Amino acid sequence: MQPTTVDVPTPDGTADAYLVRPDADGPFPGVLLFMDAFGLRPRLAEMAATIAARGHVVLVPNLFHRSGPARPVDMSALADDGRRAELFDRLGPMMAALTPDAVARDTAAYLDFLAAQPGVAPGPAAITGYCMGGTNALRAIEAHPDRVAAVAAFHAGRVVTDAPDSPHRGVGAITGELYFGHADQDPSMTAEQIAVLEQALDAAGVTYRSEVYPGAPHGYTQADTPMYDARATDRHWAALFDLLDRTFRG
Repeated sequence: MQPTTVDVPTPDGTADAYLVRPDADGPFPGVLLFMDAFGLRPRLAEMAATIAARGHVVLVPNLFHRSGPARPVDMSALADDGRRAELFDRLGPMMAALTPDAVARDTAAYLDFLAAQPGVAPGPAAITGYCMGGTNALRAIEAHPDRVAAVAAFHAGRVVTDAPDSPHRGVGAITGELYFGHADQDPSMTAEQIAVLEQALDAAGVTYRSEVYPGAPHGYTQADTPMYDARATDRHWAALFDLLDRTFRG
């Protein structure tokens, strides 16, 4: 299952993306994979292929499409404090451009494109997101509760903030199921913030599971970064496929 590169029309321009489908006729449920801040690259294509192999058509959009097609990121910069700071100085404005309204518009376009692909089963899709992609996946299901049946968010950061539009404040709109695989000792999602999120989910009556992965750093699923944790990643796959199986196969 080799990913193909496709162009997805959105209200704010064209988003380049990976599309991966199973080696069979289908129909198969659709899954969106929301990237981390480091963008489209071989690791995300590999992860999409792993999901597709379980019987899903997977679309991995470039969430930073407003800044143009995906550009390679020098991942070695993550191990150097100075270069890491420079990298995030460049990525920061692109992340800030993903406002709740922008995510809602983009998600509608991604869902439309995915639903129109041959071999995609009718009905709601699911989303799995990583780091900032997990946070934006939560915004996506809040904006489109009738079109997104489930969201899995792994090492998602800044889900709980003091801002009026903090993602945790919109969970009352959700009708599907959520899964959170939190990184241990994550400064972008502390134990106190996790508790606030869970309180909001409980108050809204949302079906969810929220788990902390002991010893796992922020970014633990990304094998091309220094944060990779193989054991936590294996646990993430088990949790993700459990969620997708419940969502699409009962």
